[in-house]
Amino acid sequence: MSATTTPYADPSTEDGPPGGRGARRTWIVLLLVLACAAVFLTALPDGDDDREGGPACAATTVASSAAEPKLTRAFASYGDDGARTDDWTGGDGTHSVRLPDGRVLWLFSDTFLGPVHAPPNPQGQPHAWRDTSAPMVRNSGVVMGRSGSVERTLPTPMFADPAPGQWRWPVAAKVEPRSPGADEDVLRVLLWTRATGTGPWIYGVPAATEVATLSLPDLQVEGITQISDQRGVADFEQRVLYGATTVEDDEWTYVFGGNDAQATARPSSHAYVARVPHGGLGDPAAWRYWDGSDFSRTKAPRPVLGNGDHKGVGSAFTVTRVDRTFVLLTMAAGAEGLANVTSYWSCSPTGPWHGPAKAFAPSLPKDAGGGAADTAAAAPYNPQAHPAVSRGGRLVVSYDVNWLDATATNAQAQINRNVELYRPRFVSLRFQRES
Repeated sequence: MSATTTPYADPSTEDGPPGGRGARRTWIVLLLVLACAAVFLTALPDGDDDREGGPACAATTVASSAAEPKLTRAFASYGDDGARTDDWTGGDGTHSVRLPDGRVLWLFSDTFLGPVHAPPNPQGQPHAWRDTSAPMVRNSGVVMGRSGSVERTLPTPMFADPAPGQWRWPVAAKVEPRSPGADEDVLRVLLWTRATGTGPWIYGVPAATEVATLSLPDLQVEGITQISDQRGVADFEQRVLYGATTVEDDEWTYVFGGNDAQATARPSSHAYVARVPHGGLGDPAAWRYWDGSDFSRTKAPRPVLGNGDHKGVGSAFTVTRVDRTFVLLTMAAGAEGLANVTSYWSCSPTGPWHGPAKAFAPSLPKDAGGGAADTAAAAPYNPQAHPAVSRGGRLVVSYDVNWLDATATNAQAQINRNVELYRPRFVSLRFQRES
């Protein structure tokens, strides 16, 4: 924001507007008022345009997507390596964070370990497979070296179950000061605590948001702090978990979350946002939640996106920055269901969010269901941005692929039969902005 400066007029001189020094002072004040008004008007949006960021914030959508086979193959090769029997062979809930030494830590929710067998599988299909005795843990961490090769799986699970019938899924992670202004950095990992459920909640009931603190560079868990306990909310669909994604802006970390519209066939959850000062993620008292007009600790959180119909997010979504524009990527809500990834844009984490705009249709593994008649049962979900491995003006995004089934047991049998189903796949996106 800039304004033309008015040359200073010395009131002691005889030159100037007629009327003497008093009139000259009045004229100077008037010029200053006009200059300030010009600055103020420059800062205001035109008409109904709410793009408060000015020219740097503009409508932003996905212009193109391209497969990133190198990254997809890196995890496939690591998972298929028969030399390891206790490492990651597949997982979902894919998140990543670049560490200060250049490594990238990849975090996964439900994770399969054990050996992977070469094709054909016992049903005669041409897929690598794992047997039914393959162990599954609720979370894992996989380290990628500076060269981009997947190197090792950290001891699993990274985050122990808080109690019988409960578990932790890691979501967004961030390197930040141990406390605001501190010289030492630590890794914070946001966790979703879930509990065993039935009916539509076969993948667990939302319970709480937690934050784990890990030391650097050895990635040892120092402790876990509960941020928001949702177990007192009777309606499971109204419970909000934070940590789906985080975004930096000035001195704040914005933490996005959502409720879980698990009882509906279509993802139409609401997005929420909280704000934490840098270095404060592990301090529950530092969190402030958007209440519809401001960030508050005492008022009830209000959603920033979602109308229960065609506008909304899946239970997992991602937000990134394109210049000063915030862009949200999610599986489409409403009639499109688990088919396409759509996008929204905003000049502020709290909205208003504009969209949805169709972004891209994720590809599925070839012959994902073991036959043309079965491929409709495989579905993409959980798009996540990965700035840690993005380059060349394109944003790398992962998505997971699972088997839609009425029971978790049947789904697990299918993803064991074809290990490609339960591994991240990657695309890179290029954005376009309206002038």
